Amino acid sequence: MVTALLNESPADIGETESKSPKHHNISLSQLCTGSELFFKALINEGVDTIFGYPGGKVLGLYDKMLDFPQIKHVLVSHEQGGTHAADGYARVTGKPGVVITTSGPGATNTITGIANAEMDSIPLVVFTGQVEMPLIGKKAFQESNIIDITRPITKYSYQVPHVDQLVDIIHQAFYIATSGNPGPVVVDLPKDILVDTAYYSRAETNELNENQGVQPDITRQIKQASELIKEAERPLIYAGGGVVLGNAGKELVYFAQKANIPVTTTLMGLGAFPEKNPLSLGMLGMHGTWYANMAVHDCDLLIAMGARFDDRVTGELNGFSPKSRKIHVDIDPSCIGKNVAVDIPIIGHVKPILQQLTENIVSQKRDRWLATITDWKQNHPLIYEKSKNEIKPQYIIEQISKMTKGNAIIVTDVGQHQMWAAQFYEFIKPRSLVTSGGLGTMGFGLPAAIGASVANPNATVVCISGDGGFRMTSCELSTAVHYGLPIKIVIINNGGLGMVRQWQRFFFNRRYSHSNLKNTNPDFIKLAKSYGAIGLRAQKPEEVDFVLKKAFDIKNRPVVMEFAVSPDEDVYPMVSPGKCLHEMEEYK
Repeated sequence: MVTALLNESPADIGETESKSPKHHNISLSQLCTGSELFFKALINEGVDTIFGYPGGKVLGLYDKMLDFPQIKHVLVSHEQGGTHAADGYARVTGKPGVVITTSGPGATNTITGIANAEMDSIPLVVFTGQVEMPLIGKKAFQESNIIDITRPITKYSYQVPHVDQLVDIIHQAFYIATSGNPGPVVVDLPKDILVDTAYYSRAETNELNENQGVQPDITRQIKQASELIKEAERPLIYAGGGVVLGNAGKELVYFAQKANIPVTTTLMGLGAFPEKNPLSLGMLGMHGTWYANMAVHDCDLLIAMGARFDDRVTGELNGFSPKSRKIHVDIDPSCIGKNVAVDIPIIGHVKPILQQLTENIVSQKRDRWLATITDWKQNHPLIYEKSKNEIKPQYIIEQISKMTKGNAIIVTDVGQHQMWAAQFYEFIKPRSLVTSGGLGTMGFGLPAAIGASVANPNATVVCISGDGGFRMTSCELSTAVHYGLPIKIVIINNGGLGMVRQWQRFFFNRRYSHSNLKNTNPDFIKLAKSYGAIGLRAQKPEEVDFVLKKAFDIKNRPVVMEFAVSPDEDVYPMVSPGKCLHEMEEYK
């Protein structure tokens, strides 16, 4: 039995079968140091990439890393950047991202990245160095109690008590990170554990697997849901990030097309349903499309798939989708009924549930409902004011969408540019958007783009950022240059904290308190060149296409593109705080 600090009950975790060891022709019969056992366990888990930064308490690991060349190590500039990079890697591949840091500040620098992954249900395994066991709790040099610090933002937090338990704990960490509702796991490694010796030993069963909850019989709920779908005149599918994480994009398309039900997605769900499909309504919520929000308000049946009814989606809860009955499908029982009461809860994986629903429903026309939505689309499209004098950020996104034809991995930072990307880029496939949804982490974009590019070196990776967010982790540009990653970095430079300014403009009587960055921003082109990247700048609308085309032709290193835009451009539509979705304001 392992020593662990448990943040989620085994019954909640055990939603999928335990993964069998992935043996890769490594010797398991010889006496090994903890560092050697560490890498053998990672290889058995199929790990091919680690993001990390060395330090005193993990030097044993870094020394033995040279003996395991089958695992690629990406040396980042900062531990937060490494955790975001692992997050981006995980979102693109569906595999857990892996991080190694040293103790103390190395471990605490991962906190924002761990919290970000927890909010968006991204599988991470973060290994932190720790002082020797006899020194724990004595405020030794570079000691931090990372277990207690990370307990609220992880699924599990372990401190390895003995080298004999190291292998089992590592395998359990990967199992927990990827099972049920995915999320981050922290494994704390005291320095002496890494030099002590033991044989590779993995238990055939473990406490978590033995206590898996029995899968509920959802036959009755499937039948009830199918009846509601048949009876509904104005049904709507509300798809969240769970569809993407559950690899259920194709199943969602089959279900929607057979039932002839329009689909709106959350920010995290973008790409789950191709936006070229006539049934697509784009994103809903605070900055969602007018027609998506009106469909939510007027539908008589709302089918939530892998979504959690968060506040940015619902607006004022008392007025959220007031005419509808509600079906909610989610892997996490705690999400169902937490924010919005539902009529039919279905707990389980979205993919097989969609398959069952598709088998149990009949094809229907719903001509009147679809005609209403078509009329809304025609009369209330996403628009912005064209200009011959100013670069419009929406135009930049549109041109990127046209150039890539939806076949790029779009990574965003957080702010206005994130919403414009969600609105004006036409997503056509799952795992093509990497963005910080729940935590809204500025600085996420560039390091996450590094992780996405490392995960898929043949993909076109475009990082769309604001000047404020880019500054927070711009040091990771050196990482992208060092590894020759051809990331296209788009800085939409409005000389300030754009979304903060928008709220100050709307709700604080235009009192722009400390949101102006114009006088503190660096010269982004010189900064890019100092790191060895390419730097391009557009200041006029006619320069936009030229800069984009030039950047997309460069294949051997990152390109930073700076686009000067107005600080007064706002994101519309917008549902103001305390308002219902149908009370949104359109572009003025």
